[in-house]
Amino acid sequence: NMFSSQCEQIIQHLNHKIPGVNTAELCQRIQTSGVEINIGDLAKIANILSFLFSTAARNNLSTEELVTTLGSAGSTLPKHAVQVIRHVWNEQGKAIAVSEDARNMATVGQFVDMKWKLGVAMSSDTCRSLKYPYVTVTLTVADPSGQITDKSFEMTIPQFKNFFRQFKEMASVLETV
Repeated sequence: NMFSSQCEQIIQHLNHKIPGVNTAELCQRIQTSGVEINIGDLAKIANILSFLFSTAARNNLSTEELVTTLGSAGSTLPKHAVQVIRHVWNEQGKAIAVSEDARNMATVGQFVDMKWKLGVAMSSDTCRSLKYPYVTVTLTVADPSGQITDKSFEMTIPQFKNFFRQFKEMASVLETV
């Protein structure tokens, strides 16, 4: 089910196997299955589960300890949700490595993907026929909590050339490392 899928994605994210949880995609799948949910609520659930699993890993909880803790917290979780959490933690939870590096990395986002396209502006209010080219870039980034978002921006050709020059500088520095 979708909850199980979300739990597994969060564990994979905590294990650094995937850069984050694509809440938008999951939300779309849930809505397609006929369940009403908004992306904000789904993101809150993801944050809570992420906190739950990372805290359980830090405290080295067994599956039974985790389930007992959930029960004693006066949790109003449905039984099937607790069963899913138990199953996912039992199968994959032990693999969560809580290293210093992992904790330090958790303060910045992670690059997932980049798409770009070239466009040409045909006209504007002030000028009848501009025909100036521009580049649209969409960066897909996972924030520290693992939420995946797209950030889009446009650049003029001079801005793009500057952007490209800086990437070439980074590449040449990396060659020396």
